[in-house]
Amino acid sequence: MSDGASQGLQALILCGPGGSLSTFTSRPEEYPKALIPVANRPMIFYAIDLCRHSGIEDVTLITPPLCYPPLQQAMDTNPYLTLPCLPSVSIIAPKQLTMTTGTAELLRLPEVQRCIKNNFLLLPCDIICELSGESILEAWWTTQAASKVALGNPGPGAARNGILLNGSYFQPKKSERPKAEQESVPEEATDFVAIGPLELNDTRIVPSCEDPAKPRFNLSKLLMSVPMTTIKEKTAGTRRVLLRRSLVQYCGRVRVLTAFRDAHIYVFPYWVKDLLKDQAKLDSVSEDFIGNWAKSAWQAGLGDKMGLTKDFDPPGVLIPGTRQHGAFVDKVIDLQRMSSTKSYPKTEVTSFLAGLKSAETSFSSSPFSSQCSSPQSPQPRPPTALPQLLAYVHRGSTPLIRRIDNSAVLLSTSLLLAKLPSVEEVGPEKASSFAHAKKITHPDNIAPRSAVTEKDCLIDRNVIIEETAVVKESVIGAECHIGSSARIHRCVLMDGAVVESRAELTGCIIGHRAHIGHGSVLRNCEVQDALVIPTGTIARGEKLMVEVAMADEVDE
Repeated sequence: MSDGASQGLQALILCGPGGSLSTFTSRPEEYPKALIPVANRPMIFYAIDLCRHSGIEDVTLITPPLCYPPLQQAMDTNPYLTLPCLPSVSIIAPKQLTMTTGTAELLRLPEVQRCIKNNFLLLPCDIICELSGESILEAWWTTQAASKVALGNPGPGAARNGILLNGSYFQPKKSERPKAEQESVPEEATDFVAIGPLELNDTRIVPSCEDPAKPRFNLSKLLMSVPMTTIKEKTAGTRRVLLRRSLVQYCGRVRVLTAFRDAHIYVFPYWVKDLLKDQAKLDSVSEDFIGNWAKSAWQAGLGDKMGLTKDFDPPGVLIPGTRQHGAFVDKVIDLQRMSSTKSYPKTEVTSFLAGLKSAETSFSSSPFSSQCSSPQSPQPRPPTALPQLLAYVHRGSTPLIRRIDNSAVLLSTSLLLAKLPSVEEVGPEKASSFAHAKKITHPDNIAPRSAVTEKDCLIDRNVIIEETAVVKESVIGAECHIGSSARIHRCVLMDGAVVESRAELTGCIIGHRAHIGHGSVLRNCEVQDALVIPTGTIARGEKLMVEVAMADEVDE
């Protein structure tokens, strides 16, 4: 990607608590959500890698103070997070940030406000996006520049008027589990999204090379974005969704999407920092801020109420080469060119004053002189327009876009990435950006009589697999040990897990350093980190945690 597409952008990655992955985030002081492995890589790796492919080198992780020590240690020692190709990453842990703080409230914290110094890309730590950020960033810069020209306002106000923002929506993929196992898999959350087409004569449309009539980047007007859970609560009795008439009057070709979800990837202009600071009632960026901003295009008065028409640009002179987000600085004074710092010959000074007086006389006699305002009277700044919200709607299953916010998606995405051909097999040019160097890091540690299907498995370093063990379509983390005659199918084993002999695991996620006893049979289960499962345990569709184990002992 060209450096111009990411010029003046920084990235903020929100490393939240991971409540939907409570089995593995119950001790965030040891393993926060951002470090949960996805295909043997920490989850945060994929968000940082997205920034790398977007050309953004200023990356900041925002995390609660409780999660700061393990996250900082991982950034310093984890082999996947210390790759030289990744951009340098800084971590901030605001003191007021808790596990329940909303995303909009988070951006209002003083530490975060000081961190934002430019236009910024906001994204979650659980995003896995194979689509390069180049398309979204180039679309943002293109539409921003085109809006300034369309408004006919090249002055300072142009940095505020018509700035566009992109949200990204993708269609969740159905579970890849067998039909017999899909009953226990919860559906992935979606949003109620209303979009409208851009006009063909809109100057913000950049024609595609393949089809000049088709808008580039799949951009649409975002008219509404509400979680489907909220819609279902409001329509529980009537089962009808009521829309305002003003929506249809504003855009007659409204398309409603109910099978898509917000990827929570936003490109924000710099002044959004000040806008959110003034909106103390907003709690969530996705639902409160983006949802209300989208409706402000057709709901009268909402934009003024949110402060979208407020001008956050202080008066000054925009210096070329500085931030292109509307921030202004004082006029630069060239001391070397000032008369007080440079002497001139007397004849040259007399000639200059004579020419200046002649030009002043000719201008005063010009008919245009009466139309010019006095130098002391400042020119009124143009009115601030309501910035429009655009959305990028990603259709299809390729390139891959996923939000890893529940265990079912964690399992299915890990198994999907395990099937990608390795760099060793197809070469660096044809390999996916998510492909590993090798499918099996240390094949010498696998016993000769064991059965491991290499095409759909991913086995990290220092994994020991004993004789007659069977491993199919699974992801095995580093330092794991699999005993003899064990059966593992469609499972994810995190680092340091131990599976004793004759144990059978199907569709399970085993946490860090967990120990599965001899002869245990687990199907569609989640096992907490460092939990010891007794010998001969039989479980199906359960979350095996410390509290559950203690309750079972009391019942006995």
